[in-house]
Amino acid sequence: MAEIGEPTQNGYAERLMRTIKEEEVDLSEYRNFAEAYEQIGRFLDEVYTKKRIHSSLGYLTPMEFENQWNDQQKPKKKKQKQPQVVQYRSRNKV
Repeated sequence: MAEIGEPTQNGYAERLMRTIKEEEVDLSEYRNFAEAYEQIGRFLDEVYTKKRIHSSLGYLTPMEFENQWNDQQKPKKKKQKQPQVVQYRSRNKV
């Protein structure tokens, strides 16, 4: 936890707050607190995690990053070798 007056100790949270302010709050007008709460929640759920790419995640959205990580965690299935069909030619000419 960061000490009071030391925002540099909590960089990830500060960056998130900056993003919310710049990309949602500064561009919107809210009629009341309830509407602000709802719209900021929508922004986090629909934009920040599903549409907005993040450089720290290799320029993927958090959802894409999570899906990629989940896919890597699945045990890989071993390919079963198919028996080879060998055709023999008769040496006897008919």
